[in-house]
Amino acid sequence: MKGKWKYLPALLCMIAIFAASSRSGDQLDSVLPWFQRWLPFLSDFNPMHYVAYFALALTIAYGMGRLAAEWRGCLLNIVVCVLYGITDEWHQSFVPMRSPDPLDLLHDGMGAAAASLLVLLLLRLFNRRRSRNYTGS
Repeated sequence: MKGKWKYLPALLCMIAIFAASSRSGDQLDSVLPWFQRWLPFLSDFNPMHYVAYFALALTIAYGMGRLAAEWRGCLLNIVVCVLYGITDEWHQSFVPMRSPDPLDLLHDGMGAAAASLLVLLLLRLFNRRRSRNYTGS
């Protein structure tokens, strides 16, 4: 993919987060037992904030390309995810039996930070190894 199309996975991830956030509390409670069959330790959907925003940050890093291997790209990625998290929490204030929660936003930011830092470290490690193996022609 080239150019702005590289952000398509991030847009799709944002749409998935928006769709999940649009579910009422009753709707979420009705599907929780299905998830608990696969993840018995899951007592609610709070851990999904880490997962969703980890995935969002990975897709944003993909769109960023080389910028994701720089500290400013890493920080920009986290800021974009947290800003989207703020809009998501605001959106939830309009959904029945849902409310904005600052702790959810913290979890969103932690998931995004973990993914952004992981990408930064892996890309730097990959680039370092690649530059050591460069022999020149």
